Amino acid sequence: GTLLPRLPSEPGMTLLTITIEKIGLKDAGQCIDPYITVSVKDLNGIDLTPVQDTPVALRKEDTYVHFNVDIEIQKHIERLTKGAAIFFEFKHYKPKKRFTSTKCFAFMEMDEIKPGAIVIELYKKPTDFKRKKLQLLTKKPLYLHLHQTLHKE
Repeated sequence: GTLLPRLPSEPGMTLLTITIEKIGLKDAGQCIDPYITVSVKDLNGIDLTPVQDTPVALRKEDTYVHFNVDIEIQKHIERLTKGAAIFFEFKHYKPKKRFTSTKCFAFMEMDEIKPGAIVIELYKKPTDFKRKKLQLLTKKPLYLHLHQTLHKE
């Protein structure tokens, strides 16, 4: 993983920690070395913070890949541009092709930032950072399960 530490707090500014709990996938058990890449992008798909990768998942169980990893968003919420979104790309290794592939992605928009648990829908690859042509991954109710913690001075 390439996780970064929490930024220093500033008076009146809010920092966000997102705990990636688990992701639901119908073939969860078959994913090899799965991890999630987290990025914060503006409406044009430009990175607003450094991109972070979680360590490989802790365990796979039924239709879930469990992570239980904290991601520290590398910018104060108040400094994120209007229309920004936090992206989560689920990646796994494909031995036959000898490369790591993105299986699906999810994203959270600024109005979804609030303390507590949230489940967000999964979309088909390729990752659409501009959020123009979104296609749900599946008709089944499979989601990315997150927990948000806001830190305010």
